[in-house]
Amino acid sequence: MTQWDTVTVVGAGLIGGSVGLALQRRGLVRQVIGVGRRESSLRRAKQLGVVTATTTSLELGVKEAEFVVVATPVETVVDRIRAVADHCLPDAVVTDAASTKQSIVESIGDNGLGDLFVGSHPMAGSEKTGPEAADPDLFQGRLVVVTPTGETAVQRTEIVERFWESLGARTLQMDPAVHDEAVANASHLPHVLASALAATANERALSVVGTGWLDTTRIAAGDAELWRQILMDNRSRIIAEIDKLSGVLTGFRQALADSNDAELIRLLQQGKERRDAVGN
Repeated sequence: MTQWDTVTVVGAGLIGGSVGLALQRRGLVRQVIGVGRRESSLRRAKQLGVVTATTTSLELGVKEAEFVVVATPVETVVDRIRAVADHCLPDAVVTDAASTKQSIVESIGDNGLGDLFVGSHPMAGSEKTGPEAADPDLFQGRLVVVTPTGETAVQRTEIVERFWESLGARTLQMDPAVHDEAVANASHLPHVLASALAATANERALSVVGTGWLDTTRIAAGDAELWRQILMDNRSRIIAEIDKLSGVLTGFRQALADSNDAELIRLLQQGKERRDAVGN
């Protein structure tokens, strides 16, 4: 039984495309409209069954939608939501999937759209991009952080939570600023570290890499421009996390320089305990 007649994804790449596939596989929607700028990418999304219809006109794409997911890069989200608001149904619910929240939520509120929009961040993804990377099970068992504000109607927040949960996700409400502080450590710093680690590998090292290096640096293969936008939007918090990491690395260096087995074990055990605490 369908829950939605029309859902529109603005940006039918990895996240938007996965939303479209998940809705269809679960029989939750009659049609999924994909809105984008490139005809070739939209054509490919439709060929892959990621969406059922496509258009480069945002006005046409959202005019009948009950639910809209803006799945575009961070720097374009606010403009897209403003445009959606000009053309969507009065009772439509709009969310996003951006990796930062405070600047987006505050900008939307400053534009008087806080009662239309509820921020979201699916903690799921891949280093791959485009509609070819879309996965109907991408959100299964994964966390989606939902970031309402004091202006947000409780009913709209509940609709957004139910939407993500219908795709197999778990949801957690969080203040936008608290969210950005948390993901600076849990998501953004790891990307910086993976990129730095990959960049330091020389030809000799690359000839002997194993699963440890490959697993640790996998996310460094993500789109550089997309990640530039994320890192710059949350830069003050990420700088603070880099400083903390630098202190820990200095501790490792000193333990090695001093041949201090006890301190090295303490540092390694601390990392092991934190990693074990979250399981697989």
